[in-house]
Formats: sequence, C-alpha cells, structure tokens
Amino acid sequence: MPIRVNLDIMLARRKVSSKALAEAVGITQANLSILKTGKAKAIRFSTLEAICRFLDCSPGDILECTKSPDDPE
Repeated sequence: MPIRVNLDIMLARRKVSSKALAEAVGITQANLSILKTGKAKAIRFSTLEAICRFLDCSPGDILECTKSPDDPE
C-alpha cells in the first residue's frame, strides 16, 4: 500500500507556511519539500512528532495508506 503524505493539507488548514514549519521543526525547506511531495523514503519519528506537535495533529492526519491497483481486495 502506498503511503500518501497530506502535509500540504494540514499546512493549509492551520494557515502555516512551509518556511515556518521547517524553522520550527529544525529541518531544511528542501527536506520538507521532499516530504511534502511524497518523494521521501523515510521520516524519523522525532521529526514526525515535532511536525505533529507544531501543527497540533496526529500522524494519521499527515500520513495516509492508500490502495494501489495491485493490492488484493
């Protein structure tokens, strides 16, 4: 199952810029962009925790499992 990153949605809901989030969490804007576009292969739990704390959300608000056409039903 592919994992979809809904970070853009949470940023829009909280009316927070990517730059503000990157500074608050302590990651570069380039790494945040990689995460937002779904190109990241992994995320540290400490980074995910910091993002969730800053955006006042849970990991399930940011990460979502989706079905791919190859998945059995």
